[in-house]
Amino acid sequence: MGDIMSILAGSYTSAPVTSVSRSKYVNVDPQAYQGTWTGKYANNDAFTVAISDVIGFRAKVKYQSGSTVKYQEVLIRDNAFRIGDSKFTLVRSGVAQVKTVMTNPANGAQTLETAYANQG
Repeated sequence: MGDIMSILAGSYTSAPVTSVSRSKYVNVDPQAYQGTWTGKYANNDAFTVAISDVIGFRAKVKYQSGSTVKYQEVLIRDNAFRIGDSKFTLVRSGVAQVKTVMTNPANGAQTLETAYANQG
């Protein structure tokens, strides 16, 4: 039992610390986010992010890439939000950065794909 606890304790202390935003949620400009955003990852997989019903700092989002479709209500803070394994960050008017963790179904290996999307 002691070995298990020492392994758990060692893994817990070596886990990376994620940064936490200390900023407050503030209302965003709905026009800056609403609409359909399209882009392609480096492996040529196309994706779309459809953002609607932006009220205050809340929005409804649909992410689609290939056969993967995710719907989620999100909270926008620091010009960004997460949907599933993806993070959407507004870079400037009409341009966003999308980072997605892709999992290879054959071997389970994960990679972080980064792409830019344009508001259409």
